[in-house]
Formats: sequence, structure tokens, C-alpha cells
Amino acid sequence: MPATPALVPRFVIKVLAWLPPAFALWYFTAPVLLWPVQLVLETVCRFGFADLVRGVELSGAAFTFATSLRPGEAAGAGTVTVDVDGLLYSYGLPFLAALILAAREPGWPRKLALGYAVLVPAMAWGILASFLKTVAIASGPLVASQTGFSAAQREVIAFAYQFGTLILPTVTPAVAWVLMHRRLLERLRDRSA
Repeated sequence: MPATPALVPRFVIKVLAWLPPAFALWYFTAPVLLWPVQLVLETVCRFGFADLVRGVELSGAAFTFATSLRPGEAAGAGTVTVDVDGLLYSYGLPFLAALILAAREPGWPRKLALGYAVLVPAMAWGILASFLKTVAIASGPLVASQTGFSAAQREVIAFAYQFGTLILPTVTPAVAWVLMHRRLLERLRDRSA
């Protein structure tokens, strides 16, 4: 039986080679890449948290949530705004791009677009959960009490934050890539067997 080239190590090297340019492109184009996430967040906040969120703005890669919450007991003291760094929840984009480009399969532009579309809701989840965690848990009792969230709802927010911070940014791109590249994975398995 002839020796087959080490396909998996070569693929890993290709992924590692694509990561630096993918991360550089992601970093510098983040405001454009995160704009659809802002649209999703505005829609969710308009229908789900209209009493809490007055608007969501995107400046660079930072999302600013303008709220109806007061910073303290003083009635005329202004309102609370919360900034969330979108880069913390979108780093799966360059990871997915590196995987897709390293696979060198036909239709890679379509796969990049499809993967991006899958990641937008995951990014929105993480950013919204971070905002909710900040106002409902981390902001202190004067602000948190104004949100109206019960203890059980705060637990759900804490879980959503953990899920959106630790799981979604890393697992979603990997699952999307696997689902889009099943034939490649089968070929790799068959050649290595």
C-alpha cells in the first residue's frame, strides 16, 4: 500500500497560515462586518426590551446601548449607557474564514457568506447577553433594581452570557464548517484509514 501524504497535518498548517490574514482583515473591517449585528440587536431590543433599551449604536467595533435606566436615585442625573466590545463576540468569523479557505473547496465564497449569515445571530446573542448581564447583574443594586428582572431571570441572563461568551464564538464556526464540509471530512477519513 503506497504511503498517503499526511492530509490532516497539512490542513492544520493551511488553517494556521490563513489565520493571521483572516484576523487582520476581520479587525480592520469589523465596523462593516458588525453592522448587520447592529440591525439584529436593534430589532430584538425594539420588540423584546423596548422599555429598557432606547437605542443601539455601533462605533467602530463597540456597541453602545442607550437605556432608560437612571444611574442612581437622583431623578435628573441622566441615563445609563452600556458599551460592549463586538470583537469579543465575533472572533469566530476569522476562524471560520481560515477553515473555509484552507479547505480549498469549490464554492468557498458562498460558504463564507453562508457561514457569516449563521454567525450573525450568534454574535448578536453574545453582545445582547453581555449588555443584559451588565445592567441586571454587574451594575449594582440601584441600576439592577430598575430593570425589573427577577432572580430566576437573572440566572437565565447569567447562563445566556456564559453561553454567548464561551460557547457560541468558538463552537458555532466549527459546527458551521463541519456541516458545510462533510464531503471533505469523509475524504480525509477515507484516505487516512
